[in-house]
Amino acid sequence: MSKKNRDLTVDEKKLWRRVAASVKTRRPLPAADADEPEERQAPKRPLAPTPKAIANPVAPKPAPRPQDRGNEKRVRRGKLEIGGKLDLHGHTQDSGRAALARFLRSAQARGDRTVIIITGVGRGGEGILKRRFPEWIVERDLRAYVSGFAPAHRAHGGAGAFYVFIKRAD
Repeated sequence: MSKKNRDLTVDEKKLWRRVAASVKTRRPLPAADADEPEERQAPKRPLAPTPKAIANPVAPKPAPRPQDRGNEKRVRRGKLEIGGKLDLHGHTQDSGRAALARFLRSAQARGDRTVIIITGVGRGGEGILKRRFPEWIVERDLRAYVSGFAPAHRAHGGAGAFYVFIKRAD
């Protein structure tokens, strides 16, 4: 039984047996259940996609770019002050998104114009927070605080960090 108190599916049991068979152990593996079919039969004809799936494709939202390259260049040269820094290392996607929203709200209230968000690069340069960050910035509730963003200079975190330009409070 799995952690979620459900029985494993036939495919999950089959996969587990294949993984377990590759491990050297002193004890023999338990025999397969009699009620499990050894091989699943392939469907006779391919399944056609449903009309709903075709009519409603999910397209990713485009990421915003800095309003002008001037702000980005001024930050990189040290001419524009960085008001705050948020490090998202160790956060899950949900906690990172919530921390980002709180941080941007408080940065705007403080009157910060530019902040740095450190996402990290992840293993092999494919970190989930780094990948999700541009998606989060375009969401409706965060657009009220952000005028744009840009990748950070190596001195400020490089590929694992972003400059975020904050809108003035109304």
